Amino acid sequence: MTGSALPQLLRPRALGPGDLVVIASLSGPLPAAREPNVEQTVAVFERMGFRVRRAPLLEAGRRHWWSAAPPAEIAGELNALLRDLEVRAIVASDGGQTALGYLDLIDVEAIRADPKPILGYSDISLLHLVLHARTGLVGFHADMAVPGFGGHWQCAPAPRRAELAALYSRLLTGPEAIGALPAGPSWKCWRPGRAEGPLIGGVLNRIVLAQATPYALALERFDGAVLFWEEAGGLASHVWSYLQVLRHSGILDRIAGMVVGVPHGIGGLDPGASPTLREIVLDVLGDRDIPVLGNVDFGHAGPNLPMPVGIRAGLDARRRTLSLLEPAVRPAGATAAGS
Repeated sequence: MTGSALPQLLRPRALGPGDLVVIASLSGPLPAAREPNVEQTVAVFERMGFRVRRAPLLEAGRRHWWSAAPPAEIAGELNALLRDLEVRAIVASDGGQTALGYLDLIDVEAIRADPKPILGYSDISLLHLVLHARTGLVGFHADMAVPGFGGHWQCAPAPRRAELAALYSRLLTGPEAIGALPAGPSWKCWRPGRAEGPLIGGVLNRIVLAQATPYALALERFDGAVLFWEEAGGLASHVWSYLQVLRHSGILDRIAGMVVGVPHGIGGLDPGASPTLREIVLDVLGDRDIPVLGNVDFGHAGPNLPMPVGIRAGLDARRRTLSLLEPAVRPAGATAAGS
């Protein structure tokens, strides 16, 4: 895409009371033990005032290898949801290892004709990045049914659940900027400074994988961006290597700031015996003087603060603030592109 016009930002239409939200298997299968997570997710969105339906592939025990179904079958169901004018938002049931198998099968014209929020993280990061690259779609790096809405949310204190529900409802229904996201005690200034630019990111390894496909984000998309990422599993050395890939590709030379999520299950981050995540990040950044805010509560550690891909954000690492400066959705009567 380098040298060609970049797609305009494509915002979905704001949801209204009674709109239909569909929970769908976009990657991994639904184990029977996780069925209660889906039921809890239905309740979360019904309390927000939406109707909720489950897509047919979201059936406990259904699986094909490590996926809910073969990639072409998942793509077929996703495309049907994208073309269905009654469906106003799609919530991924879980992450997994499947999205790479159907990136080339997604009906991007249906997205351009009727953009709608797709919520999810982990493997769903690939969808957000690739669809943003191809259409400008604002992707919602946000909680899923398993374990997010149906798990992490249920374990959070009641005030936190209420805060998250109000935040997600405003994000999906209100065509106004959210402003400052609710900061948590884990947030740390790893390098001071301020930045303002579009949020681009997801799971770190998925960013690297997306950039290795024909549907990669043009490097210009990273100009002045606030790069957000989190990582789960693997080793600390893998994180260092993925960041080195972003350095070699020139991405780290283009971004204006970085936001790092709480790490989850990463081996080799043992206190005192290994480098910290902060040390790894600053080692790879070298003398690039950009603000870095660490341990922000999004990603696999959950529950997730939503990070809308493509939306302009303001970062002040010293003050430990991250603000969404634009709405993620458009008013019902506005045009989608650039609105």
